[in-house]
Amino acid sequence: MQATAIGGVLEALRIGVGFLWTAAWAIIMGLTITSLVQVYVSKERMAGVLGDGDLSGLARATAFGAASSGCSFGAVAIGKGLFKKGAHAVNFLAFMFASTNLIVELGLMILLLLGWEFLLAELLGGVVLIAVMAVIVHLTLPENLFDDVRETLAERDRDAGVTEDPTCGMEGSDEYTLTTDGGETLRFCSEGCLETYRQQTASSGGWREELLSWGGWYRIANQYRKEWSMIWTDVVAGFLISGFVIVFVPQWVWNALFVQGDGLLVTAENAIMGVTIAVLSFVGSMGNVPFAVALWGGGVSFAGVIAFVYADLITIPVLNVYRKYYGWTVMLYILGVFFVTMAFTGFLMELLFDALGIVPDLAGGETATEQTYFELNYTFYLNLVAFALSGFLLVVYRRGLGAPGQYRDPVCGMRTDDSEPAATRDGETYYFCSGTCREAFEENPDEYATGRPMVTEGHDH
Repeated sequence: MQATAIGGVLEALRIGVGFLWTAAWAIIMGLTITSLVQVYVSKERMAGVLGDGDLSGLARATAFGAASSGCSFGAVAIGKGLFKKGAHAVNFLAFMFASTNLIVELGLMILLLLGWEFLLAELLGGVVLIAVMAVIVHLTLPENLFDDVRETLAERDRDAGVTEDPTCGMEGSDEYTLTTDGGETLRFCSEGCLETYRQQTASSGGWREELLSWGGWYRIANQYRKEWSMIWTDVVAGFLISGFVIVFVPQWVWNALFVQGDGLLVTAENAIMGVTIAVLSFVGSMGNVPFAVALWGGGVSFAGVIAFVYADLITIPVLNVYRKYYGWTVMLYILGVFFVTMAFTGFLMELLFDALGIVPDLAGGETATEQTYFELNYTFYLNLVAFALSGFLLVVYRRGLGAPGQYRDPVCGMRTDDSEPAATRDGETYYFCSGTCREAFEENPDEYATGRPMVTEGHDH
C-alpha cells in the first residue's frame, strides 16, 4: 500500500512537472511580450477615456485590459483604481475580463496543453464574455449603489492616507516614495514600480532607441520580474495540483459532479458546474489551465472545461478582495453577473463549436499518464531559447544595467551611475547610459552641458 501511494505521488509529480516543462517556453515568451507591451504601450491616455459606458469605452477598456495582463489579483486592483477614477462599471469589469482572458501567455499555454479548439474558444469567448456581461450590467446595474460605493471608496482611501501607485494603479506604500520637482509625493507599491517610474520619466527616446540601450532593456527586465512575481505561485500550484488530481481523483467523482450524455440540459449543467468548481478551487490566473487539463482528462465536457477556465475572477480569494474593496452587496452583484456570464458563455461555446463540428475528440490522443514529457524535441530547444532569454533579463535586472542611478545622462535624460561611460567638461564629470550618448555629447558639448550632472536626492522627475 505504501509503495503504491509513493508511486502515485511520483507519477503526479511527473505529470505536473511535465506539464510545466511543456508550457515553460510559452509562459516565458508570453511574459516577455507582455512586458514589452506594458513598458512601451501608454496606458495613461487610455485610462483617461474609460468613464463612459458606451461601445467605444467598452472597446477601449478591452484593449487596455489585454495590454495590462497580469494575475487575477492584479487585474482586480487596477480595476479598482479605474473605477475610483470614474470608469463606468461596465468598463472596469470589461478591463478585468480582458486582462485575464485575452493575454498572450494564457493563449500559448492553452494551445499547448488543451489544443487550438480551446484557444479559439478562449479568444472568441473572451469577447463574448465582455459583450454578455455588458448587456447584463446595463440591464441590472444599480447605478446609485455603484456611485455611493465609488464615493465611499475614495473617502475611505483618503481618510486612510491611501495613494495609488502611478505605475500600476495598486495601493502605494510609505516605504517606496518619491518627491517630484513640483513637490508632489508619489507612493509606489514596490521598489520595482518605483524603478519603472524613474525609468519612464528619465527616458525621452522612442521605443526603437530604448531597445538599443541598456536602460530600455532594464525596464523590460524589471517588468518581466514583476509579471513573474504576480503569477508564479498560481502557475506552480496549478501544475502540481493538476498532476495530483489526474492521478488520485477517481473517475466516479467527475461522473457524479458532471452529468454525462447529450442535450442542452447536460451542456448547461456542465457549464454551471465548471464555474462552481472554479470558485471553490482557489486556483486563479494561469494556474487554472493545467487544472482544466485534469478536468478534460476526467471526461468533463467542452462547456464545463472552458467555463472553468473563464472563471478565475470569482475564486473565493478574489471574491474576498471584492468584499474588502466594495462591500458585500457589490461583491455579491459581481459574483452573480460573472457567474451567469461565464456559465452562459461556456454553454454557448459548446453549442457553437458543436454546430461547426470542431468540438475536440475527448478520446483522441494520449492521456496525461501515457505521455512522455522530457524528450529531445521542439519543446526542449524552445525551452533552451526561452531559459536563455529569461537568464539574460535576470542578469540585466540583477546587475542593474541601465538602472536608475544618481547621475543624469545629459543627452537622453536617463539616470545613470559612475560605472557608466563618462566625459568631463569645465570641471564637471558627466555620465552616460551608453557610448552613443557620450559620443553625441562630445560632438556638441555646449548643447548638453548643464553643470548639474547629479540628480537631486528626493526630487527626481
